[in-house]
Amino acid sequence: MAEKTNETELIPDEALRPEESEKTPASRLSRRSFLSHLGAAGIAVTAPPLLAAAAPALAETQATPAVAAGTVAVTLKVNGQAHPMQLDPRTTLLDCLRDNLELSGTKKGCDHGQCGACTVHVNDRRVNSCLSLAVMHEGDEITTVEGLGQPDHLHPVQAAFIEHDAYQCGYCTSGQIMSAAAVLKEGVGPTDDDVKHAMYGNICRCGAYPNIVAAVQAARRA
Repeated sequence: MAEKTNETELIPDEALRPEESEKTPASRLSRRSFLSHLGAAGIAVTAPPLLAAAAPALAETQATPAVAAGTVAVTLKVNGQAHPMQLDPRTTLLDCLRDNLELSGTKKGCDHGQCGACTVHVNDRRVNSCLSLAVMHEGDEITTVEGLGQPDHLHPVQAAFIEHDAYQCGYCTSGQIMSAAAVLKEGVGPTDDDVKHAMYGNICRCGAYPNIVAAVQAARRA
């Protein structure tokens, strides 16, 4: 009599382990995996040229400062040094000196050309800088009180103002000194009244006029 065959011997192993039979062999790639690998390879190939092309443009953008809309390029020569800058064309010479170049010795008094506190020299002539636009002075020689003299090398007018105590609060002093330095070159008459007339546009609210005149006369003699 034939031996009874175990039923499990007739069932393939794949049927006993359906979850394993459905797995994809390691040697085969699914369509999704193939496309994923293809896309990654494409990015790897194209990225270096794209980055290389973008690098110079990025460097140029970082090296070039942003230019504000409505400004104009101007180069001012102040106290012997050239200063290229971008300015609103409505900027006064006074505001440019104080705000852009940080030369705060030039004072803003009335801002209407009536007090003389903002006096500077433009091409050796005194000018109320609050009434003059900065863009008008491309190529001009501009001198402020900082360029007239320094503590270790004072201009004769600066030394005379100290000697004769020709200031009180000091707010108008830089403008007074710049006007007085111009007076030395303007062929003003010899009398005190001549000096007073020449300095007429510079107001001292503290009333130190006698000392100012004395200082100007002393500088003229020196």
